[in-house]
Amino acid sequence: MSSAELVELFEACRSDGYASVRTVDAESSLAWFYRAVLAYAEGEIRDASAFAATAAAREPENIVFGEAARWLERRTATGRAGVYELRDAFAAFVRGGGNVALYRATSERLRRVYAEYDSVALLDIGVGDGAALLPALSDRVGHVDLVEPSESLLAVTTAALSARGISHRAFSSTLEEFVAAPPAVGAWDLTQATFALQSARPAERQVELRWLASHTARLVLAEFDVPRFDDPQAPARVQYVVERYSRGLAEYVEDRELVAQGFLMPMLFGSFDRTTARTNYEQPIESWADDLRTAGFTHVAAEHLYQYWWADAYLVDAWTETTPDPLTHPSLGNSKRAMIPLSPPSGTGRSGWRVATHAIPCSG
Repeated sequence: MSSAELVELFEACRSDGYASVRTVDAESSLAWFYRAVLAYAEGEIRDASAFAATAAAREPENIVFGEAARWLERRTATGRAGVYELRDAFAAFVRGGGNVALYRATSERLRRVYAEYDSVALLDIGVGDGAALLPALSDRVGHVDLVEPSESLLAVTTAALSARGISHRAFSSTLEEFVAAPPAVGAWDLTQATFALQSARPAERQVELRWLASHTARLVLAEFDVPRFDDPQAPARVQYVVERYSRGLAEYVEDRELVAQGFLMPMLFGSFDRTTARTNYEQPIESWADDLRTAGFTHVAAEHLYQYWWADAYLVDAWTETTPDPLTHPSLGNSKRAMIPLSPPSGTGRSGWRVATHAIPCSG
């Protein structure tokens, strides 16, 4: 992989426009794929298809290049498509590959959080079909409020809660809509959001976090630690995407074509598309910590959850001065990884935040 070739293409496109991409020499398969990305970003789908086909021909063993070439060939005939292109593809993605272990780890960790309470009133934001919530539930959860924009997914979760006799309210809305018109009784011991807040635009998300800071004693987020890149089309980001998507696609064998063509390829190219609104605003874990402190939470801690193919997943725990400190709470003494506070950059670890990756006793 030649980084120099990618930088040359990037600089040419930035200074002279997309037309220059057609004239700059490209030798490596990655450079040809990068051409496809730049072409797609400008809406030049036929060019993107031709460039990706060349990348796949030069490196046939690369899963990303091959799946990209097939997907773009279809795009030349059908036009653009959304991220969640096929319902079956998204379902296969979520219920397969590393997602199985990721959600298992998330649910296990949430269950330990619930165990810290005698009875907890819980708000779950972006609950979906309950993939993280339902396996985590215990008799410590006295009531659950659910916020989820998809009525079909929300129905799955509410049916499961009803079957288990768990008190709940369901709100079919986005968090933005929920915050604008909250329920009459709107204060919770604990609020959780598992891989949900990344879809909110940063300005809106900060408003939502400030509202949550005044309505919940504690907020736990499951999010990915995704590097920050200066430009969505930057060479370093394209290299990151190719490497990570190669890992992700390799986790799917029987359903690879369905997952790749129906979900992951639309997701990959959609993240480079300049002509459509973004669907995801991921960021590094330390940025989540900064946002939570800015919103009004006085303490923030993080714990590594799972080494996922896209980026490592973490549980970020935010609370106020009056909330029990998870560093000294007895129930955390038996956890596999104790939490370490996230502090503003001070030269410790990566950008000043620290995460325990081994057992740390919380008492005694």
